[in-house]
Amino acid sequence: MSEGQDIHAMMRGIGARARAAAAELAFASPAAKTAALEAAADAVWARRGEIVAANAKDLDYGREKGLSPAMMDRLMLDEGRIAGIVEGLRAVAGFPDPVGAVMAEWDRPSGLHIKRVRTPLGVIGVIYESRPNVTADAGALTLKAGNAVILRGGSESFHSSQAIHACLVDGLRSAGLPEDAIQLVPTRDRAAVSELLQMVEFVDVIVPRGGKGLVGLVQREARVPVFAHLEGIVHVYIDKAADPEKTRKVVMNAKTRRTGICGAAECLLVHRDALALGQQVIDDLIAAGVEVRAGSGLVGSVEAGEDDWGREYLDAVIAAKVVEDIDGAIEHIRRYSSHHTEAILTEDDAAAARFFERVDSAILMRNASTQFADGGEFGMGAEIGIATGKLHARGPVGAEQLTSFKYIVEGDGTVRP
Repeated sequence: MSEGQDIHAMMRGIGARARAAAAELAFASPAAKTAALEAAADAVWARRGEIVAANAKDLDYGREKGLSPAMMDRLMLDEGRIAGIVEGLRAVAGFPDPVGAVMAEWDRPSGLHIKRVRTPLGVIGVIYESRPNVTADAGALTLKAGNAVILRGGSESFHSSQAIHACLVDGLRSAGLPEDAIQLVPTRDRAAVSELLQMVEFVDVIVPRGGKGLVGLVQREARVPVFAHLEGIVHVYIDKAADPEKTRKVVMNAKTRRTGICGAAECLLVHRDALALGQQVIDDLIAAGVEVRAGSGLVGSVEAGEDDWGREYLDAVIAAKVVEDIDGAIEHIRRYSSHHTEAILTEDDAAAARFFERVDSAILMRNASTQFADGGEFGMGAEIGIATGKLHARGPVGAEQLTSFKYIVEGDGTVRP
């Protein structure tokens, strides 16, 4: 058997086992799912030394590949970040179980009683790049929503993901749930991704989480429905009515807290009447080590080029541009946005309302850092990604967004005339 045939057979086996596990999970008790996640959290913390050791191998691999400092930051796990993974698992464990929740209920003159109730989607394929914590987040959220999941982590996080996945399987085992409920593709071979994207008989939806290249590949090749998670081309607009102190604090955090995440600010838009404040913000960023690619009217590190608009840097780089007014900012965002997250800094309620009404991105913020674009910060416990499409799920995808619904219709010998 050739290597390609081996991967084909392996992936179909994973898919078949996931489908069987999903059938069991659909009616698993909330208590069992909670117990599995609590036990997984315990296992992650107990084995944090093993996880850090596995992560060290991935960091060596990343250095050999020449990953940028921001990408290395996304990849790195230390005890603090592992504590965050544990906290995320416990948070999801403590959330209400969405499966079976009644979304709506009504009676009809015919005598029928109708309920719309949440049900699992089935089998979810998650394809992600360097961040190993996605292994835990995706595994936890899909399980909470009663779904089986096939995880295909990035080649950079291969060893870290395996170590975290082993803890998730420990949790399933201890709670008496099928271990095939959370499977990790055990190869770096990209052929496995192509196989996963074609497995319509086993997989109900694909969630890509990564850069433009990955999401583009998934959207081109997938025969399975996709929750689009496009790149985070995040804009922050400084309005003429912006508060200087809030603005300086928020922009600094939005860009520099973590430059390699999808909620990091990538483009600063400055109202022409707020030039002095905009320049002060740019000076702050440069002093903090950020390269500012500035358009006409602003002094940055370098001059911006046309290809700096609509670009996700995922690094200590930001583009900056002067706009005539709020409508100029809205027009720029409409042209270059990836519909992920945009923010306005203003004390003018009418300006904020206009921005919220006319900008069509999944998340819109006012006077708050775009680094809050995260399911955990939204109170969802964790997220599987930020969906930028408009069908089914949009914004942070938590457990509730990983469900569908069905109608339960009850009568009493009721017939239609």
